[in-house]
Amino acid sequence: MPPIRQRLIQSLFEDYIEMYASRDERLITCFSENFSGYAGSSDVLVSDRAEWVRITKLDFAQVPERLHIEMLDLALQDLADDVVAVTAFFHIHLPFPENILARETARLVLIFRLEGDAWKIAHSSISIPFGLAGDDEIYPMVNLRERNRELEALIETRTHALAEANRKLEALSNTDGLTGVANRRSFDQALSREWDRGLRSGAPLSLVMLDVDLFKHFNDTNGHLAGDACLQALARLLAQSGRRAGDLVARFGGEEFVVLLPETGGDDAVKFANHLLDEIRSLALPHAGVPAGIVTASLGVASLTPSRNDPPEFLVEQADRALYRAKQAGRNCMYVADAPRTD
Repeated sequence: MPPIRQRLIQSLFEDYIEMYASRDERLITCFSENFSGYAGSSDVLVSDRAEWVRITKLDFAQVPERLHIEMLDLALQDLADDVVAVTAFFHIHLPFPENILARETARLVLIFRLEGDAWKIAHSSISIPFGLAGDDEIYPMVNLRERNRELEALIETRTHALAEANRKLEALSNTDGLTGVANRRSFDQALSREWDRGLRSGAPLSLVMLDVDLFKHFNDTNGHLAGDACLQALARLLAQSGRRAGDLVARFGGEEFVVLLPETGGDDAVKFANHLLDEIRSLALPHAGVPAGIVTASLGVASLTPSRNDPPEFLVEQADRALYRAKQAGRNCMYVADAPRTD
């Protein structure tokens, strides 16, 4: 194709696309009296210029703001001395948020014919693969808005479902599978969190550590299923005995449980531990391997004010030592840790 003809065709197309994108009604004067064409969302051939003018005005009225035409590819054809054609592929970015037109490829075919001394648009056919528009629509705006609402609702639903799934997964990762109370991981996190809180506030922190007396004998005598049921019953009792929402009951390991008591001093922790001992005895779960004939537990209690000189695990060490002494003292009792060191 001679360069001069290529520049002509390019110029005709650029003038058209600028007037169309800027919603310039001077475009109407460029249509041939012998015009034919297809609107973007219609399958009806328009062969009446007046009807095409009406469609163009409806197009501009429906979306009066400037469009952004993102050109992807362009083919120029020199068909005859007085006839040229352009095929363009592009994305249409409407002046409001939408996720369909901006991604899909539209195709436009224009045929220009020289009429007298002016080039006129003899044919226009635009293909927009989004289904037919409604009445009095050029772009399928109702469908687009409805689709956007559906997408927004779908995103909201899936976001909620994902958040709920993550919440359940987080709960599972922090929950002991057998007893349903917090697991060791959750306890370690809570201990670190409450220790830091105590460092800031100067509030005391207490821990009760509990071990089922001679639990191996219970399992050997009654079977592991009965042992599981015993641990589950104790976990329910401990969970129900929590004084406040901030208290944490956790399975520390095996037949050991812990109760973390934030902002709780030694006297209140001892009262709580004594209450637990009574509650466990009141379950009256048969256990032939201990003197009482029922399931009992040994408890160790430790209370201190968090200090930067010690790690959070220092509280666990204190409670564990107290628990060991309770076992040495004959089990089915509570022992309080010695007063922590001061540095």
